[in-house]
Amino acid sequence: METALPLAIFVVIALIAFLLLSAKKFVDYSRWSKHSRFDLYPIPKEGAEKNKYGGSYYEENEWWEKGRYTSVATEVTDLAPEMFFIRKLFLHQRALWYASFLFHFGIYFLFGWSIMLLVGGLWYPHPEWVSVIIGIVGYIGFILATVGCVGLLIRRIFSASARINMTPVEYFNLFFILAVLVTGIVSWLGFADPITIAHEILTMSLVNVPVIVVVHLIMLGILLIYIPMSRMAHYAGKYFAFHKVMWDNDPNTAGSKVEQDVIEMNSRKPKDHWSAPHIQA
Repeated sequence: METALPLAIFVVIALIAFLLLSAKKFVDYSRWSKHSRFDLYPIPKEGAEKNKYGGSYYEENEWWEKGRYTSVATEVTDLAPEMFFIRKLFLHQRALWYASFLFHFGIYFLFGWSIMLLVGGLWYPHPEWVSVIIGIVGYIGFILATVGCVGLLIRRIFSASARINMTPVEYFNLFFILAVLVTGIVSWLGFADPITIAHEILTMSLVNVPVIVVVHLIMLGILLIYIPMSRMAHYAGKYFAFHKVMWDNDPNTAGSKVEQDVIEMNSRKPKDHWSAPHIQA
């Protein structure tokens, strides 16, 4: 393509759309009705000592008269292995963990690589060592994510226990991601320099783009817009699943925010007609 200004505009719009739609997903989750209490101990925000044995502020004599101690540091140190290494999957579904870990870890590398491309594209020209580092991070990300994606597809196609929980759209998602990864590998290894393309996109000077790169960028842009609107947006639900469901043990005392939230939720009228007599529109 001799001139590719529309392609550059589309990529920028896709990046902005991904950020805005992801933010909207977080906001949507925050506005959902209050969940049922789980109180699944140990709860990290109780602090390191209580977290060791599953303790709670409830065990304190007249706890309602005392100030409540919570620890953000313990929450972060407990959640980090889950976020980066998918700990629960490792403990409970080891056979699925290997491919899933490679896939997600590869995505983390590619996310970092994308940020580095933005920096490299703006800081242009830059020293050679910058290009070397960006290239290494990109290669690692593409290899890990592609191997993991293929592994997930193989397991979910040939494992009877995995197929039970799969839907057609989930197969589509994996094949779509794999197509983006493969076209990206082909584009950046044999047809174009990703840092140069990033620079030309950011400066709206994109020209002479090979066809395979055009295909990759279009597919990537569509994927970025699609992810926040699909089940792949579970990255937004992770916070709420842990902090607002499993780890929520805030006391429902008179005048507390918990009480106010419950009152507000109870005042909402259902929009749909249910057969149950207590839920009528």
